[in-house]
Amino acid sequence: MKPSVRVSVPSDIRQVARGWRWGHRPLPPHSAEPHHSFAEPREFPTEWARSRAARVAREAILRGGLTPLVHRETSMRIEGRDIFDTLDGPVVIVANHTSHLDTALLLTTLPTRWRRKVTVGAAADYFFDAWWRAIGSALVFATFPIERHGQGLSDTPTKLIEDGWSIVMFPEGTRSPDGWTRRFRPGAAALARAHNIPIVPVAIRGSFAAMPRGRSWPKPGRPAVHVRYGAPLYPRDDENTLALNARMSAAIAALLDEDTSDWYAARRRAHHEVTPGAEGPPAANWRRVWAATAGPEAQRSRPKAWR
Repeated sequence: MKPSVRVSVPSDIRQVARGWRWGHRPLPPHSAEPHHSFAEPREFPTEWARSRAARVAREAILRGGLTPLVHRETSMRIEGRDIFDTLDGPVVIVANHTSHLDTALLLTTLPTRWRRKVTVGAAADYFFDAWWRAIGSALVFATFPIERHGQGLSDTPTKLIEDGWSIVMFPEGTRSPDGWTRRFRPGAAALARAHNIPIVPVAIRGSFAAMPRGRSWPKPGRPAVHVRYGAPLYPRDDENTLALNARMSAAIAALLDEDTSDWYAARRRAHHEVTPGAEGPPAANWRRVWAATAGPEAQRSRPKAWR
């Protein structure tokens, strides 16, 4: 009598999925790489996503679909959008990055006039590794590819700014694994200095608690998320890229501090250079994640000035 063989279809599918790179041919083994000729990498074309037709379609998607969806799934609080009333022309918008929800939060909270001509720098090795993901992100979020490791950086950002487009960038390069801010890379600061355009810092709180890594949809219960826009930072003649990058990082840390306390206390700490670091407490990773998943409390009404 033959022994019975158990077939586990779900586990087999998962095993195949782990070894399959959707949208790509399988890579050769390491031992064969010296004898394999790799095709020259080329940038995924996104000019079509900035055409008039694509912009009309994107505005309809954002206004009629994504914005109501974000407001339905989260309890959102927005501060500081009036700073755009003082700006004219392209800017570089930078924000801390803890969740895939962050891009949707920015695009659905920007003033309409700015949203219609803003594009988002997205990781080429993630959002543009498969044609279907590249087309979807370019259409809905007006993304263009950015090399996270600085290799083969194209001239697309320069062309966009020269055409009057503002650019959203996440200087950390990737989502934070524990909800706290990582070291800022100088790409956004270098771009702002090269074109002498202002940087608009943005602090996002609660997106990690609402939709951390591993989730494709926000948690139930309408978790609170806060989006706080800060005063624009203008490049100075007496500072280099690293100095501007440090000032940009400090501005976002001050906005996060303001969101957890109040404007006056946060400004005093910033003036005395004692703003709490946005990188979080020096503790074990599980404690950092636990603290970040608490999230801001939903504030449905303004607190009273007295008790």
